[in-house]
Amino acid sequence: MSDIKLSTEAIRYIALFEGMTGASIKDCLVDEGRVVYVVKNGDMGAAIGRHGDHINRFKKVVDKHIDLIEYSDDPATFVKNAFGTISVKSVSIRNSNGKKQAIVEVPASEKGLAIGKNGRNIDMIKRIVNRHHNIDDVILQ
Repeated sequence: MSDIKLSTEAIRYIALFEGMTGASIKDCLVDEGRVVYVVKNGDMGAAIGRHGDHINRFKKVVDKHIDLIEYSDDPATFVKNAFGTISVKSVSIRNSNGKKQAIVEVPASEKGLAIGKNGRNIDMIKRIVNRHHNIDDVILQ
């Protein structure tokens, strides 16, 4: 795992989220109108809360879209988790020309969702997996 540098804004968001939910956060990326949290493995239930109470209350407080990714020491599992509700058929990690790549197979019907408007979703996924598992590129198939 590379050194993760958190902005002051991200540190504030982590403190607020942990205080409101009781979940432990490993990382946070703040992007235009959206906050992405990497939740400690096993703390996803606390982050979401019963019937989504914790996450919904938090969304109202910060008025931003919130994405939660459950951390995993296994790079393939972490990449799969980073795609959230998108159906990931398979993830394979390979080295090519000295670069670590994640090859992710998703259904054709969900490829647009995985990429997101102007590539926002896939760019965020690439940043997160690079920060935690030094994966240089994520390739959709």
